[in-house]
Amino acid sequence: MKEKLKEFLYRYRHGWILSYFLIYILWFTYLEQTVTRRFHVIHMAVDDYIPFIEIFIIPYLMWFGYVALAVAWFFFTNAQDYYKLCIFLFVGMTIFLVISTVYPHGHYLRPRVFERDNIFISMVKGLYMVDTPTNLFPSIHVYNSIGVHLAVLHSNQLKEKKWIWRGSFLLMSLIIASTMFLKQHSVFDVITGCIAAVVMYTFVYAKEWQFGRKRIYGRREEVPGIR
Repeated sequence: MKEKLKEFLYRYRHGWILSYFLIYILWFTYLEQTVTRRFHVIHMAVDDYIPFIEIFIIPYLMWFGYVALAVAWFFFTNAQDYYKLCIFLFVGMTIFLVISTVYPHGHYLRPRVFERDNIFISMVKGLYMVDTPTNLFPSIHVYNSIGVHLAVLHSNQLKEKKWIWRGSFLLMSLIIASTMFLKQHSVFDVITGCIAAVVMYTFVYAKEWQFGRKRIYGRREEVPGIR
């Protein structure tokens, strides 16, 4: 039993990087509690033309499972792709935290009253209660959704599964749209989230870095346990 545990821990030792989530949660919680009134208002004219559509709470909440499932799948199937995805996500999330710290910001886009009363409105009310309209750009919902979809597109194990590509693209698109239709984000947050994703793409995927490998005297050597 002890040997199996050792083997498991060694095989999946790349899980150490997930400790970043603790840093992120603590930092983000601090920002949510301190950035409440005095902040720079984020707003674009186009925001006023986007309607509030409560049913988009479904894809908005599906984002949590979308990101978690992707990280878990790559964690157990391909450590190299897992590292790429984590670096993509964590660098962007850190940039978001830094921006929110040095430039406190928020918006006043949320509806003051709801014209309808249904289960989706109740879910939105619950979301509004736990998530303040501050700390907005670049939108992590947008940025991470793009990051997950890019990881799916660049996975050799998924290259033949077109239905997963299409499903991932559809969910990514719905999540991005949900941030605006729920009045969680300004179009500005979405644009900056997309820009941040494009920039990170050039570093993580376009240059084809070989994560989990190292070169020794011009010869590539595989790190044990990394595929």
